[in-house]
Formats: sequence, structure tokens, C-alpha cells
Amino acid sequence: MLELIRHDTIHELRLARPPVNALDPALVRGLREAIVAAPAQGAQALLLSGAPGMFSAGLDVPTLLQLDRAAMRAFWVEFFDLCAALARCPLPLAAAITGHSPAGGAVLAILCDYRVMARSVDPAKPFRIGLNEVQVGLVVPEVIQFALRRLVGTYRAERLMVAGAMLTAEEAQPLGFVDELAAIDAVVPRARAWLAELLTLPPHALTATRRIARADLAATFADPASFGIDEFVDAWFAAPTQAVLQALVARLKK
Repeated sequence: MLELIRHDTIHELRLARPPVNALDPALVRGLREAIVAAPAQGAQALLLSGAPGMFSAGLDVPTLLQLDRAAMRAFWVEFFDLCAALARCPLPLAAAITGHSPAGGAVLAILCDYRVMARSVDPAKPFRIGLNEVQVGLVVPEVIQFALRRLVGTYRAERLMVAGAMLTAEEAQPLGFVDELAAIDAVVPRARAWLAELLTLPPHALTATRRIARADLAATFADPASFGIDEFVDAWFAAPTQAVLQALVARLKK
């Protein structure tokens, strides 16, 4: 479900939940625990990666639709705790976006320091990234909206999120949604190289400067209990949202 690969002091956390690395309660919990534990395990930087062609398809909607309200609320608490762990992580983070990265997959990448995304090997089937929650009847939480605004600016973030736009890698890079493009087999090495170069800098200066630079993001995610989780659960179980999600699952089964 989650593989830990040690590249000296750069620890790669590889999502390994076939077929599409969808985020279910166990994967979300495991990823959060791995991020929190990393400094004590000797990591000086973290790299998130996925499978070739798929970073993460986002939430495991078929699984989550089977949860009752209490279990669904517990999942959202866990998911926002994961977001807070990324936003407040004391270690540099790079995302090796090895393929498609919609919704929750995009959230994981947005909260990292640096993003390398794969170019598609088939121009007719480009890899895409974006917060497409609106398209499936969900609201993009304010804390996630804030994180995207930091990358692409207020107006551009609004346009992308309100439309639920899914960008190709080539469209995302000029906007600042991702930092670098690479061939699919070079995505992880390039992300590792970026982290390795960062770690050659004086560690105290690096850590302190990064902490100041990300202080706004860390503050936004300081109190997950204030994120309006109950309102988000209400929206999940609202009839219009359930109808859209059930239709989505039906399409996936076909």
C-alpha cells in the first residue's frame, strides 16, 4: 500500500495501492504516519511518488460511499490531518507526479515544496492534474484553495477550481501548478536530484529559511479541527452530491 525506499537521507514514500493509488482510510493513515515518523527515522527530505502513469486517482469513492456518517467523518479528520502533516512537515518535500493526479492526488502534490510531473508518452492521451472536485459534486475546502493560490495566484486558482479544470502537464507547468516536466522514467530521479541539491546547502540556514517561507501555509493548517469538517460531511451526504458520486462509480464499473 505504501513503500518506503531509502535513498540515503532522502526517503521516498511510494504509493502502492493498485490499480490507481486511490486514497482510502488505510492509505491516508499510513501516509500521514510515515510523514510524521520520517525525521526520527533519519530522513532529511521526503519524496512522494506513484506508479508509472498514475500518481494517485484521488479519493477511493467506491470505498468511501460504503461508509456511514461516523466513519466518513473519521476519514475526513484523517485526510485533513494528512494535509496538515504535509503542510507543516519540517523536511523538504518533493512530489514525483508519475502520471495522472486528480483531486486528492493533486492535493498531495500541491502541499509539497516542488513538483516534477511526467510528460505523456502518447500526446493523444496526456497526463492531467487538477482539483476537479466541483465536477463530482464536492466543494474544494478553503485550506486547499489557499494552498493552490500560493502556487498559481488568486485569479488563476479561482478559474481552475470553479471549473474543476484538469490540466495537461504541459499546461500546468507554465502556470506554476508544477515546477518541472520530465520523461516518465526520469520523474523520480529528477525529484531526487532537486532534493539532493537542496541538502547540500547549510542545514540551519535551509531549515530556518524554509520555515519562514512556508509559515503562511503552516499557519493555515495549524488547527485541523477548525476546518469545518462537519459541514464537509454534510455536503458529502447531501442528495445531489451522492447522486453525482453514485453516477461516477457506475461509470467506473463500466
